[in-house]
Amino acid sequence: MSTAALLPIATGRRTRAQLKVLVRPLRRRLAGAMLLMIAGTIAGLVTPPLLGHIVDLATTGGSTADFVLTGVGLIAGALGEAALAGIGFALLAQVGESVLAGLRERFVESALRLPLEQVERAGAGDLTSRVTNDVTVIAEAARSALPEFVRAMLTIVLTLAGLAVLDWRFLVAALIAVPVQAYTVRWYARRAVPLYARQRIAVADQQHHLLATIDGAPTIRAFRLAPEHRDRVGAKSEQAVDLLLRGVALQTRFYARLHVAEFAGLAAVLATGFFLVRGDVVTIGTATAAALYFHGLFSPINTALALADDAQAAASGLNRLVGVADLAVPDRVPAAAGAGPDAVVVRDLGFSYRPGRPVLASVDLTIARGERVAVVGASGAGKTTLAKMIAGVHQPTAGRVEVPAGEVALITQEVHVFAGPLGDDLRLARAGASDEDVRAALAKVDALGWVGRLPHGLDTEVGSGGHVLTAAQAQQLAFARLILADPPVAILDEATAEAGSAGARLLERAATAALEGRTALIVAHRLTQAAAADRIVVMEAGRVVEVGPHQDLIKHDGPYAVLWQAWSDQRAQD
Repeated sequence: MSTAALLPIATGRRTRAQLKVLVRPLRRRLAGAMLLMIAGTIAGLVTPPLLGHIVDLATTGGSTADFVLTGVGLIAGALGEAALAGIGFALLAQVGESVLAGLRERFVESALRLPLEQVERAGAGDLTSRVTNDVTVIAEAARSALPEFVRAMLTIVLTLAGLAVLDWRFLVAALIAVPVQAYTVRWYARRAVPLYARQRIAVADQQHHLLATIDGAPTIRAFRLAPEHRDRVGAKSEQAVDLLLRGVALQTRFYARLHVAEFAGLAAVLATGFFLVRGDVVTIGTATAAALYFHGLFSPINTALALADDAQAAASGLNRLVGVADLAVPDRVPAAAGAGPDAVVVRDLGFSYRPGRPVLASVDLTIARGERVAVVGASGAGKTTLAKMIAGVHQPTAGRVEVPAGEVALITQEVHVFAGPLGDDLRLARAGASDEDVRAALAKVDALGWVGRLPHGLDTEVGSGGHVLTAAQAQQLAFARLILADPPVAILDEATAEAGSAGARLLERAATAALEGRTALIVAHRLTQAAAADRIVVMEAGRVVEVGPHQDLIKHDGPYAVLWQAWSDQRAQD
């Protein structure tokens, strides 16, 4: 899969700008979480000085009351740290989850509006890996990595401040480790960022080939191509695993360099404490507190730097999500309200799935408000492509499409039944629809009878793992959704083809009821649908070759008359 065909990946700057927009409504909760975590960190940092005080009490012969009071302070500090930091940790995780939810909604909204050819060029694996693998990595970061990172950074900053309070020379000694750590982080970041980006692309490529193999399993078995596809998926998987192992090796080298920094810093703090105690500048307890402070930095520093690994993976995933969520999808030109009697205007329309191979060329079509237009023609004439262009599935490569304000609904012969209660399936078209509204829509398409006979009526589970519906029943649900959605323009692309001859009349009646009061474009599977339309558009080789009412067209020796004669002869034989 060529990287040139992949969906966009946002820059770091654009991702940060998008996150700021999503965080803005959550500023108060974020501020509260930070204050609680700061307070909890401060409460936890009283432990080293108190332990140092115990050392001083032991060396100078302190009283029992002093020991008890210091012990009470240790317990209070531990409880305060646990309570305050725990609540702050939870609030910060909530902020992260809320931001992720907002980003996920934008991603889905944008992904659903993407031109189909762009998704096909990128491959299904690119889109699915972003909404699965990338979201999983980001979600883990939002739930745990982000709060842990913030807590670690607060601990580091406040601990260094504590060292300075004990004696500024302890702080200077501790900072000896910083150059080694800074170099290590820079060294790691330069190698990790491109490595993780390549790893994400490799996983997307692997999923693309895996999904293609699963979708085409019957064809693969029929042509005995299983070994070739198995090897191809295996090669893509091996590439993804190889990049993962390279990441593990990089992490191992990363931690080894961090251990060097820890050793250098602790040795410097201990040496400083030795000389300061020998010079009676500080007590043994103070030197002990300084050593404990620096030793306490091991965990948060390692956590912060280790989370840089998760941060790189999450940042890569965020850039991929924002790249789609922030994608500017060209809209069809909306016709001004009340601008004229026309609902759909197509002007000099051209479209190509591949450069140099036009599917539509110089198509002009005007559909008046409330008019019902049928499109007919031989297979490959461009009927379905024209319908998808008007519906906004594809974007023109030439010319323009004008539609009225509001949605244009497209119903094809491939209808999806969503998993879940049947009533919820229908309410996808109108979330606030009552049971009465749903039943009225079902009654209008002659589906209320069989729905009433289902085990649990509207609450019956349908779709994957649920009650199996026939092709005609699934299509009736699609027409009922159309009624509930109530768009001004509806397009039917051979929407009655899958029912076969037995269900054709039923679905044609359902389609007629669903289209009542709407502007309609019908890609006719049966010419009886075309005969009932106000006008018929005949297409050949991506062009409109004939337009007119049924009665007028059959009187001329044109393409439609030929089609109608062939259709009539076939029906007579049947």
